[in-house]
Parts: sequence; C-alpha cells; structure tokens
Amino acid sequence: MNEIHPTAIIGKNVIMGTGNKILPYTIIEGPCEIGNNNIIGPHAIVGCPPTDTKFVDMGLKNPKVKIGDNNIIREFSVVEQPCYEEQTVIEDNVFIMQGVNVSHDVYVKKNAVLTKASALAGIVKILDGANVAMASAIVQYMVIGHYSIVGANATCMKNVKPFSRYIPNKPLSVNYYAVKKFGFEPYMAEIESYVLNDIMPKSDKLQEIIREFDFWVHKYKKSTY
Repeated sequence: MNEIHPTAIIGKNVIMGTGNKILPYTIIEGPCEIGNNNIIGPHAIVGCPPTDTKFVDMGLKNPKVKIGDNNIIREFSVVEQPCYEEQTVIEDNVFIMQGVNVSHDVYVKKNAVLTKASALAGIVKILDGANVAMASAIVQYMVIGHYSIVGANATCMKNVKPFSRYIPNKPLSVNYYAVKKFGFEPYMAEIESYVLNDIMPKSDKLQEIIREFDFWVHKYKKSTY
C-alpha cells in the first residue's frame, strides 16, 4: 500500500511498488517505474520531458525513469525522462536533497547523496556512495566515481576518481570520510596510492570498482581530474 497525498498527480504508465509516500503537490509522469519505500516530494517532479536543445527522436524502444527502493527525493527536485540512453535511473538508498536537478539519462547508483541545489546535466553517471555537495554543477558525460565527493559550489568539468575529493583549485585528495563510512579502511594505503599517484590497487574489490569507473570514462572519452 502506498500513501499518496490527494494533491499529488500520478500520470499514466506509472508503476509503483509498496510503502511509498508521495507528498503534497508532487507530479510523477510516465513511463516511470518506482520500487518500494520511497519518499518523494513535496513539490517534486519525476518523469518530466528532457531538457535538451539538440534532442531529436532517437527511436528508443522503452524510455523510462526507473527508481529503486528506499530513496528520498526532497521538495522541488526534478528527475527528467531520458532521451538518449533508454533510462534515467535512481538506484537504492539515494538521498536527493532540496532543489536538485537530475537531467535526462542520468544514472545515480546506490548510496549516493545529491545535496541542496546541485545540478546534474544530461548523461552524467554518479557511482556508488558518491556525494555531490551543495550548489555543485556536473556537466554532460561526466562520471563521479565511487565514494568520491565534489566540493560545494564546484563546477565539475572532468571525471572524478573513486575515493577522491575534488575541490576546485586544490590538489585532488582522498575522501577519508567515505573510506571510513563504507568500510574501506583496510584498503587505505592502496586507495591513497591510487588517488594520489594513480597506482592501480592489487585488491580485487578495489579493482572491480575502478574497472566500473573506467568503463564509463572510456565510453564517453572525457578527461579525469
């Protein structure tokens, strides 16, 4: 059973699981799939048309917004429909704070945090546990690596390595907070060598993370900090 406020508008082709709370004046447009135990709104808009000046009909077979489980999408945030890559995705346990823009074809993986007034341009990838701080702007095709953080009010025009901390006009550093929070302390030396000196870790767990990051980086062929 879902708790949907009477002022909320749920459009056609919206599939929803159970335990969701859709708060006042929220609009959800389809096609959209929503999992379980999410909190959306008030005044959030999910599934609105993409904002892309070059968009033409790409002949997508099944474009949709897909939202997993246990996410929070706070007031006045926007999640757009895709227009190039079939899906705009919010995975699980993602916290989207007030006034965040999630543009078309964005993929936000589990445990990520998008803080107040941050803006993700089209086709951005936010990987596991990454944090986009207040009023940050992430430009098109950028990949924000696992357990990294983009500093407040930053304009991010390159990819951000996993476990790193990007602050404009400062050297790249290690995001020690996320390393500790997500239980990577046993790998600290390898993480420091990777972030600071670009030395590939030997641990399988870290290599798997970096391979996923590198996959997206190579796909879009953009530079990395």
